Amino acid sequence: MKSFYPLKGLHITQSHRRHDISDKAWVLFEEHLPGRERAWDGVARDNQQFINAVFWIIRTGAPWQDLPPDYGNWSNTHRRFIRWRDKDI
Repeated sequence: MKSFYPLKGLHITQSHRRHDISDKAWVLFEEHLPGRERAWDGVARDNQQFINAVFWIIRTGAPWQDLPPDYGNWSNTHRRFIRWRDKDI
């Protein structure tokens, strides 16, 4: 019997995760976050990815080191979380 994998080869990206913030919901609060589109260091560009990464950590209870790579580098994401926490963002 052959196995059937309709999603084989499909890479699930941030925009396809069912628990991530939808683009529609994101519009409601993105303007309240620091940074701007195309900031020199790329920080503002990925605020949505960063927030989704933080929500993933909260939802799963996993350590930062287990953050899936499509949410970004775990170490950079964790450092950014600490910066935002320390600034009361």
